[in-house]
Amino acid sequence: MINKESSIEKTNAIRLLESKGIPFEVRQYDVDEEDLSAKHAAAVLGLDPDQVFKTIVLSGERTGYFVCVVPGSCEIDLKKAARAVGDKSCFLLPLKELEPLTGYMRGGCSPIGMKKKFPTFLDETAKLFDHISVSAGKRGLQLFISPLDLQQASDAVFADLIS
Repeated sequence: MINKESSIEKTNAIRLLESKGIPFEVRQYDVDEEDLSAKHAAAVLGLDPDQVFKTIVLSGERTGYFVCVVPGSCEIDLKKAARAVGDKSCFLLPLKELEPLTGYMRGGCSPIGMKKKFPTFLDETAKLFDHISVSAGKRGLQLFISPLDLQQASDAVFADLIS
């Protein structure tokens, strides 16, 4: 949970978790605008890159927008992602469309608390950890949460999403 003395700004993701009574921790780190990767966040926070998950917004050929949450050390497999949503193919959402669609910017996109609820898929490797880290909805803020609590908060389905 956030320390009441903390100066951390509450994001939609944090407010949603608090309203649902889901336990989490927030950690703040210095952002490098040249490197917004999950690997960088893991290095700065002293975490295993497999434990820091990135949020990717995609669009299915027929199914529309959906969200995949995958380890920062891995690349998403677009065929597997399309299969998870029940489509034949999908593509990454163009960056210029990310903030208007989700309310979050690149490097600060959380799978929790987007403007609209989208089908969400969490890579099954998340189950290997007691806690994983995802963006809290702002660059430089990471949520630490159990995979099952993240699944509950985002209505996610576990799936095989990486190459």
